[in-house]
Amino acid sequence: MSTATKTIDFAAWSHGHLQRVEETLQRVLPAPEIAPQRLHQAMRYAVLGGGKRVRPLLAFAAGDLADADPERVALAGAAVELIHAYSLVHDDLPCMDDDALRRGRPTCHVEYDEATALLVGDALQNLAFHVLGEYRLADDMKTQLEMVKLLAAAAGSRGMAGGQAIDLASVGKQLTLPELEQMHIHKTGAIIRASALLGARCGNRLGEKEFGQLDLYAKLIGLAFQVVDDVLDSEGSTATLGKTAGKDAKDNKPTYVSAIGVARSRELALELRQNALDALAGFGERALRLRQLADFIVLRKF
Repeated sequence: MSTATKTIDFAAWSHGHLQRVEETLQRVLPAPEIAPQRLHQAMRYAVLGGGKRVRPLLAFAAGDLADADPERVALAGAAVELIHAYSLVHDDLPCMDDDALRRGRPTCHVEYDEATALLVGDALQNLAFHVLGEYRLADDMKTQLEMVKLLAAAAGSRGMAGGQAIDLASVGKQLTLPELEQMHIHKTGAIIRASALLGARCGNRLGEKEFGQLDLYAKLIGLAFQVVDDVLDSEGSTATLGKTAGKDAKDNKPTYVSAIGVARSRELALELRQNALDALAGFGERALRLRQLADFIVLRKF
């Protein structure tokens, strides 16, 4: 298969799966006319019609390794995306990052109000776990319970929320590379890792060793995602990014760019990508989509 053919194939694959997850999100979110209407409208505003949906795509790609039912993976990916959307709504609040732009339009608290945005985040988080409990996502209940625990840990104080706490406590400080890595393994990486593992848990094909390889891939690609984000924040435009460019530097937040510079950050992202690809050795063509996603994540507008 030529490089051009693979690229076209990935574009078609990702488009089809993005449509599937969008339809799933439309279905699991409360309808806007259901009371309380304003809250449900704001929830849909925060989730639908924007974003790269990298996390659900990772779930689908990992599901390919495990022969998972795509409908199950769509629900698991939607649960992860609801957690991600809630985190963005809360991150944008004045008490956090205080941002007015997200995905090219006003942030939730600007479009509605701060109290509504706070409730939106709370409700989206709860809805994610409702989805994991409402639908049959694995052949046995023990596995499905493990999926609930996995997402809860990834979103909690030892995952995403903890990483955000470290981030807030680090404003104005110069972190070392290991300290940055530790922060982002939690803040960004935990949910990305959960995406891949949840997708694979929807199937039956992988053993524990293979889960370990997948987990290592996801850990590395999660860090690469953050490195690229830091580079884009320093060099991209607000119009291109869909959020306020240069805000990290303005807010004196520690980033890979502030720690090691743009050139070395670019090199690091490529190194992480290669290490992530190496972690997939042995999976063969079953891991094609994961390899393509690694390229998409690291090479996007890079």
